[in-house]
Amino acid sequence: MSMGRMGWGLAMALTVGLVAGTAAADEKPGKDGSAKTAKADGKININEASRAQLMKLSGIGPGTADRIIEYRQAHGPFRRVQDLEKVEGVGKGVIERNEGRIAVK
Repeated sequence: MSMGRMGWGLAMALTVGLVAGTAAADEKPGKDGSAKTAKADGKININEASRAQLMKLSGIGPGTADRIIEYRQAHGPFRRVQDLEKVEGVGKGVIERNEGRIAVK
C-alpha cells in the first residue's frame, strides 16, 4: 500500500502538531500572563517542574517525581541541587547522571 502526496502531507502535519503540542505542554504562564518555558535554559528547575518534567530526568520515575513534589511542598524550595538527596529514591547517582540538566531557581 503506498501513501500518496495527501497522505504524507497529513502525516507530516500531524507530526508537527504533536511536536508543537509537546513544547506547549512545557510552557506555563508568567507573572505577566505571557507564556514562559519552565526550562528556558534547557535545564529543569526542580522547584517548579511538573511531574512530567521531572520524569524527563534520568532515574526519575512517577513515584520519585511525586516524592520530589511532596518534599518541596512540605519543606519549601530546594536551595541547591544536592538537596534532592533528601528525597527518598534520589541518590548521588541520579544527581550525577543529570548533572547540567537540573537547576534550582
